[in-house]
Amino acid sequence: MKDRIIRILTDTGRNGIDQLIDYMDEGGYFEAPCSSGRHMAKAGGLAEHSANVYEIMISLDMAFGAELNYHSIAICAFLHDLGKMGQYGKPGYIPNMLKGRATKANPDPEPYQSEKKPYISNPDLLYVDHEVRSIAIVSRFIELTEEEQQAILWHNGLYGPFKYEIQGKETPLYMLLHFADMWASRVIEEEEGEADDE
Repeated sequence: MKDRIIRILTDTGRNGIDQLIDYMDEGGYFEAPCSSGRHMAKAGGLAEHSANVYEIMISLDMAFGAELNYHSIAICAFLHDLGKMGQYGKPGYIPNMLKGRATKANPDPEPYQSEKKPYISNPDLLYVDHEVRSIAIVSRFIELTEEEQQAILWHNGLYGPFKYEIQGKETPLYMLLHFADMWASRVIEEEEGEADDE
């Protein structure tokens, strides 16, 4: 999956994309979870979720005949949640380690990672909405189009901090990204989580 993501991003031909990919690799994008305990809360979940969003966006673009720019789809799909990997050399999520219950036989049990909520937001990283962090990171390396910036910034729709600004200003790229992100996290990845529980 890592090689495929790198190839697709490289194919966009954006000035600075190689440096952005290096930053993503060094910053843990390909190993990071996508959430603390909801969708793709596992090592590599961020990259897997982004790949799911990409596939859905491509399918929707063809189904709707939207004919959006292929490179914009790739940029938005793979970078919309980039801020979740963290910044400033600090991961966005860290393992949620719980203290084991002490018993007479084991008075000092080893901590263990929670199964219900395997990760927590890193308390050493100042809170910034991941949409804003994504734009800040990406913009250090490549230039986004207006539509790409808007789509990434607003991709959480009514569930994000920009819910009051969106109405009447939607673009096809934003709507495709938002729907693909929701479908991936609430349908595809939810079903995968249920299958893992069985």
